[in-house]
Amino acid sequence: MRPLTERNTPTRASRRESDAAETVFRRPEVSDGVEMWRIARDSRVLDLNSGYTYALWCRDFAETSIVAAGPDNALVGFVTGYRRPDDPDTLFVWQVAVDADRRGRGIATGMLDGLINRVHPVGVRRLETTVSPDNDASIAMFTALAARRGKRLTRTPLFAPNDFPESHLAEDLYTIGW
Repeated sequence: MRPLTERNTPTRASRRESDAAETVFRRPEVSDGVEMWRIARDSRVLDLNSGYTYALWCRDFAETSIVAAGPDNALVGFVTGYRRPDDPDTLFVWQVAVDADRRGRGIATGMLDGLINRVHPVGVRRLETTVSPDNDASIAMFTALAARRGKRLTRTPLFAPNDFPESHLAEDLYTIGW
């Protein structure tokens, strides 16, 4: 057995490339709702919706959502989104989640890029999402998405803490146009 050295230790970039090659991005199916709920619950940071919500999301918003499956077909991530009824040119991204042991490997980026590539030809021209000010990972992810696509990202206040019935931080609206 060869000892691990700096030369033959897998780099973060090579792990990301390997994960990207082994991950399948596809539309969700109703049966994916259970695993989406589990991934959201296990994230310990997302607002957890009911299991019923995730099943409905897979049925009613499959065209504007995406899941990531590993080589064993097990779900490792998802993005839920919908076209805004009052502005169908806008895709609102509701949740982005990746299994804890698969984070940092480009899966969220792959899902967002795949979803944008799917909805752009049918008239979606902008992406919106909300992020609380303490969520550095999401802020970095959407900032990088805008930069990668050469687009401007704007941030405006949307919801104040008192807009929620339970304890919740403010949510800022992030918009990326293309």
